[in-house]
Amino acid sequence: MRISLHLPIEDVSQPDEFLTGEAVSSLARAIEASGADACYVTDHPFPAEGWINHGGHHALDPFVALSFAAAATTRLKLHTHLIVLAYRNPFLTAKSVASIDRLSDGRLIMGVGVGYMQQEFAALGVDFTQRGKLVDEALAAMKAAWTGEAVAFEGLHFNAPGNIARPAPLQRPHPPIWAGGNSALAIRRAVNHCDGWAPFPAKGKLSAITGTDDIATIDDLRIKIDYAMELRGQAGITRPFDVCMVPFKMMMGHEMAPTDAILEQLHALAAIGVTWSAIALPAPSRAGFIENVERFGAEVIAKLPGRT
Repeated sequence: MRISLHLPIEDVSQPDEFLTGEAVSSLARAIEASGADACYVTDHPFPAEGWINHGGHHALDPFVALSFAAAATTRLKLHTHLIVLAYRNPFLTAKSVASIDRLSDGRLIMGVGVGYMQQEFAALGVDFTQRGKLVDEALAAMKAAWTGEAVAFEGLHFNAPGNIARPAPLQRPHPPIWAGGNSALAIRRAVNHCDGWAPFPAKGKLSAITGTDDIATIDDLRIKIDYAMELRGQAGITRPFDVCMVPFKMMMGHEMAPTDAILEQLHALAAIGVTWSAIALPAPSRAGFIENVERFGAEVIAKLPGRT
């Protein structure tokens, strides 16, 4: 089990604590020192006011934020969890991905998703009903761009008649891509077009808001993972495949669970095929977050199998 810890950079009420270059750098250094394998950021370029007022959050541009984290660290992987691909032209996204992967010595993990906030789609001029098609198109377009060779590709809203983007990413053929979402369609996208799957705990109201399936228990998740493995077997896919899951009851904004309970859940997740866990620790202040990270490293990460 490998661990990706959230960079708490959505708290715009405390800009001096979290939203300076030194703040992001110090947070990333603390995460690296804890023994965590990656840090992650979210993606909300222009969220709806109503969503913000009912518990939603802001976000820095993910590639800018991760570039500061990259410059402050040497080993820590840089994880987008998740980039909403439909918000951007895929070739611009491909350029950002290749740039940060090159400058970080190949440390990017690209979590991607279809998105769910209709008002954000509207504000960005993207047809919400096309989001699934746009994601699949973007995956194909970005992979073509990352070859470093000339690309002829006509999409729903663009036409590349023979364009080229260099440098290519350092990781070949490209950084690992993990597709988010809990639905059967999301799993098929992950298996057929990506290198991993990134579900999240959801039930009831949250499932309805995000437009995805419930995953409320370990058994729910096991059934979904078994489906992914069945699809891989049917297609004869043998390349490595990661599953990155948020521990139950540890979504952003939750209090830190007792460490014994976290360890028990991480072991249970690993037993059914989860290889990564994305975890958000409480961040009452910069110092408070760093203290929680240090505690998590000593009491959880250091006790995971394979850690020294």
